[in-house]
Amino acid sequence: MRQGQTPPSLADIDALAQAAIERLPDQFRDWLGPVLLRVEDFPDADVIREMGLETEFDILGLYQGRHVGMKGDEPTGALPDIIFLYRRPLLDEWCESGETLDALVTHVLVHEVGHHFGLSDDDMERIEAELD
Repeated sequence: MRQGQTPPSLADIDALAQAAIERLPDQFRDWLGPVLLRVEDFPDADVIREMGLETEFDILGLYQGRHVGMKGDEPTGALPDIIFLYRRPLLDEWCESGETLDALVTHVLVHEVGHHFGLSDDDMERIEAELD
């Protein structure tokens, strides 16, 4: 980021994430229809406490919900599945890593989508490689 520039906004991160979703294979996009995508500056205090994080910068994204393999047995009143991306930690990682912001957002999004599908880390790495 150059001096005098403003950092990417929540909407900018959301646009990068939506573009990454469009690059996913059709079968994944179809299953993601009901999953909400939320971009927030930081995780809330409950997430920080539940995940045992030292600071709000220790997490880039989070999937909350029941993975696809568990669908069909949702309790009454279950909340929708949500993928969270955390803007400020993403921006810090972007500045420190030398990756493009698009690549970083895509990486985190694919990882969280992987949790939705109950995928292994190896599966997630393969999918991410196919997006490049």
